[in-house]
Amino acid sequence: MANTHVLPADRDRSLLEKLLNRDLPGGATSKAKKSEVKKSDETLNKKTSKPCKEKELGRRSLLEKTLGRDLPGGSARKSTKINCSPSNKQVKNKTSKENNFFFNSNDTGENVSIYTGTFDLLDKENDEKTSLLGIEHKNKDLFRNTWIGRFSPTTGAFVTGKNSVYLYTGVEADYNLGRINISPSFAPGYYEAGDGKNLGSALEFKSEIKIGVDLFKGTNLGYSYSHISNNDWGDINPGTDNQSINFSKQF
Repeated sequence: MANTHVLPADRDRSLLEKLLNRDLPGGATSKAKKSEVKKSDETLNKKTSKPCKEKELGRRSLLEKTLGRDLPGGSARKSTKINCSPSNKQVKNKTSKENNFFFNSNDTGENVSIYTGTFDLLDKENDEKTSLLGIEHKNKDLFRNTWIGRFSPTTGAFVTGKNSVYLYTGVEADYNLGRINISPSFAPGYYEAGDGKNLGSALEFKSEIKIGVDLFKGTNLGYSYSHISNNDWGDINPGTDNQSINFSKQF
């Protein structure tokens, strides 16, 4: 005696579907299969990072719908799923546009420097050589990035041991090599000789380069060398070379 194996799906078939031994369109089994397919598609969509696209090639004829199967040569509806593979798109980490050589993430805010050193360092007669003491302010939040560096406005003043005064404002570039900072600058300014060296003009230009080392967060100790002259715009242009030790603090 042959055993009749009843599939779980047969329980949902109507009497007519059981007699024909096939699913009819709109039947309970057809609906159950569609529900299973829908759940399967939802699972697939969750596993993939982007939804699949279906390309519809045709629709079933009335006979195909009645028989519940595709006929050879028929215009059966076929779905081709494309772009269903899991996406291997990598998320590009957001990086700063600034080159690290030009930019230090901690190098921002108000920066005040106090410096002391020697004025007219190369004075051969040694009659104008004297000490200097100065202060400088730089707002690094007002920086401007260029292809040759990161520039910030700088303003300062110093007084010498012979009561010469120099007030200046200009721009300073920042280059960073780890904890070492290289900062060239250019600043025109007003010079008053006092009892000191006559530089030939009230308008003088200071070119300077600083090399500093970060001691701990927000502080820097460095050495600077500068040259001040009037570009031959004055009656005379003896110029002066200076050096100083700088201590700066970030606020």
